[in-house]
Amino acid sequence: MSRKQEVEGIKKIVLTVKEVAELLDVSTTTIYTMVRCSEIPHTRIRSKIVFHAPTIEKWVAGESHEREVVQL
Repeated sequence: MSRKQEVEGIKKIVLTVKEVAELLDVSTTTIYTMVRCSEIPHTRIRSKIVFHAPTIEKWVAGESHEREVVQL
């Protein structure tokens, strides 16, 4: 876990588009396309697209086949 993901001992549970793109080694444009096509679990906080870190970890590991929007 990077220093950026842990702040004062609290693990970050929400990831940004940029962080997910870096995690998956793809462009942010790819992530926005995946969001638009509901190919990756995500939610919105107002107009900001965010990702629930534990859900993304499971999705990447193939443990979750969720393709719908996640409600936080």
